[in-house]
Amino acid sequence: MNYSVIKTCDIANGPGCRTVLFVSGCRNHCKNCFQPETWSFDFGQPFTEETITYILDSLRPGYIAGLTLLGGEPFEPENQPQVLALVQRVRQELPGKSVWAFSGYTYEQISAGERYCGKVTDNLLDSLDVLVDGRYEDDKRNLMLRFRGSENQRILDMPATRASGTVTLWDDGYMQGR
Repeated sequence: MNYSVIKTCDIANGPGCRTVLFVSGCRNHCKNCFQPETWSFDFGQPFTEETITYILDSLRPGYIAGLTLLGGEPFEPENQPQVLALVQRVRQELPGKSVWAFSGYTYEQISAGERYCGKVTDNLLDSLDVLVDGRYEDDKRNLMLRFRGSENQRILDMPATRASGTVTLWDDGYMQGR
């Protein structure tokens, strides 16, 4: 797996200050994608043990809320094993950090469709706190949405979704009382 960039103090891709990994490789090719260079699986740098160490070290400060996985596409079958290895290390070494992932595929496509890779996919989905799912659709673009680019995308509470077997939306109370 390759990655395009690692941001170590991002506030746009999940709550709080986060480390964000942008993996390379995506077959969605969404119209007006904000990083089409990440469509190529060969773009960027190789994801190595040193990369994992760098990410883990960036997550250690108390002011870092967690890890966010973006792309490219973390759920392309070629990327899932290394993404899972990273998430497992985060869970093992930094259990208080949240883990978010963004995917251009829906939860249903990932968990039972063409992106399903058996235990690797199941373990990855089970390890996430939140999944933001669905293709970016330029005609549904809405800059007022929190943590999403288009109105069709959902923010899923993964522990609740996996436990109930029904898609459960994430709600942090941000808009309560408004």
